[in-house]
Amino acid sequence: MNRFLRNAMVLAMAFAAVACNQKKEDNAAKPAGGDPKQEKPQVKIERVMAQTVAQTETYTGTVESNLKNNITPNAPYRIEKIYFDVGDYVRKGQVVVDLDKSSITQSNIQIQNQNLAIENAKLQMENKKVELNRTAELYQVGGISKSEYDLAKLQYDQTVIAYDNARHQLDVLKSQLDLLSTNTRLVAPMDGIVTARNYDDGDMFSANPILTIEQTNPVKLIIKVSEQYYEAVKAGMGVDVTLDAYEDLLFRGTVVTKYPTIDQGTHTFPVEIFMANDKQQIRPGMYARARINMSSEVHVMVPDISIVKQIGAGDRYVYVYKDGKVSYNKVELGQHVGDKFEVLSGVNDGDEVVIAGMSKLANGREVEVIK
Repeated sequence: MNRFLRNAMVLAMAFAAVACNQKKEDNAAKPAGGDPKQEKPQVKIERVMAQTVAQTETYTGTVESNLKNNITPNAPYRIEKIYFDVGDYVRKGQVVVDLDKSSITQSNIQIQNQNLAIENAKLQMENKKVELNRTAELYQVGGISKSEYDLAKLQYDQTVIAYDNARHQLDVLKSQLDLLSTNTRLVAPMDGIVTARNYDDGDMFSANPILTIEQTNPVKLIIKVSEQYYEAVKAGMGVDVTLDAYEDLLFRGTVVTKYPTIDQGTHTFPVEIFMANDKQQIRPGMYARARINMSSEVHVMVPDISIVKQIGAGDRYVYVYKDGKVSYNKVELGQHVGDKFEVLSGVNDGDEVVIAGMSKLANGREVEVIK
């Protein structure tokens, strides 16, 4: 045997001795009781109880103004002055737009001329009445023929008709003036905010309204509710409303109208909700979520930290502790209320569920409960 092989054999024997000694040391260090993987996992548990839970439904919609009015004249007048701009608050009866008043001036001239015509018609009527009285006296004593009297009576009657027609025409002109005054001085029909202005001073009115005024206190929200809740929804019900624009604020609304028909395509019915807006925080166009309490039911509530989601599926489970072991119970969840979930099935009233230490558990495994 050459020296190289002898040295290799010596080195191999040395490694074998070291390995043997290390195995003995490992066995000596291993605690009594076997593989540590077989130790009972430690868990925390909590007893769950059934509670009365409000059955709420959430619906989305867009806030609308309660009333909306387009300020528009009845003819294509030239705009003299617009007194308000977008965002301005106006009160009912305030003048918001003045239009060209040349037509009013012309109407006033026509009324003055008509008053003169009435005076002339009245004077002619009075003169013909005097002539008729004189003719009647002559006729009675035989001074004139009946035909002459009839002619005088006809002429008088014609002046009476002319006088009445003149007065009627004056009434027509005054009505036209009132209409012109109304349509050249436009007033706000309600309290509200100007949300649109489509012209400037001096423009000629055409198709678009001059101003748009919207009433924003209260505001309304129209939602579409499933027909299964038709009997549950009543006028006067309270509604909790949240807005994306105000994440931390809760607004209170009231159901004011439940529409009487069901949409055949969607099987929903519209519900109109009013919300007070004294501080003008809510604006038309905001995205809103409305929560309506349809009824109340009794269900078990479990801590949300006890819910386990099965990997690769949408199923949810809860570990239920009993007699030193845990069972892996599939649950059907309802609403998430605070830090708890409503459980519709899978957990019973009074059960103890695992709230910590779930990562090492399996169905039927023995566990150690710690406080």
